[in-house]
Amino acid sequence: MQTQISNKYNTKGILFDLVLYISVMFLVREIYFPNIGFIANGLFWSFTTLVVAMWRMKARGITWKDLGLCKSKSIKKTILALGFILVFVPVSIVIFEIIKDSLPFLIAPDTSEESVVSKFGNLKGNWILFFSIIPFILIESMLEELLDRGFLMNWFERLFSKVSYSTILAVILQAVIFGFRHSYDFSERSITVGLIGLIMGIAYMAFGRNLWPLIIAHCIFNTMSMVDRVI
Repeated sequence: MQTQISNKYNTKGILFDLVLYISVMFLVREIYFPNIGFIANGLFWSFTTLVVAMWRMKARGITWKDLGLCKSKSIKKTILALGFILVFVPVSIVIFEIIKDSLPFLIAPDTSEESVVSKFGNLKGNWILFFSIIPFILIESMLEELLDRGFLMNWFERLFSKVSYSTILAVILQAVIFGFRHSYDFSERSITVGLIGLIMGIAYMAFGRNLWPLIIAHCIFNTMSMVDRVI
């Protein structure tokens, strides 16, 4: 599959795609419709970015199936990828929490708890609110995997295809963008989200480039995070 994809790319074309895609990804977030709420705005941002990704994929003759949105060829690899993510995401975050105060640079505090209330409302004990918004949270979870791991990481890998560590660069760069996009600063939140993106990227590359384990894991983490705010 990788050979098939690489034959459809050229460096100038992929650079154009990435500049356009990343510009839209960030600039569209400057548009906010206060009357429809954060969730609807978030889906608007993601679907807008998805349209750009699909446009550039069509131009390159690439499908989501080529990028891993397909039936797994190995159930064993799928289970291993899912298990890898479910284990190493919390482990990496715990390690960061242990060492963050001893790091030789300043990190802004995590204000995500306050932002959750402002974005979703007071979820404490409110299961009706939880069940009304969780379908949209799961859709957003899937979109993030398609966009960040499916499109962005593969395009980065092709951009650096002439160097031997192109895959490593792709995994790291998408994780940095993924973390920054969730916080827009150098904070505990941007780092923890970046770590999640890093583990997701490693799992994608190491276990057969299938997006479904990543989507499932992302949905599980977001569901657990929302449940934790309800109980």
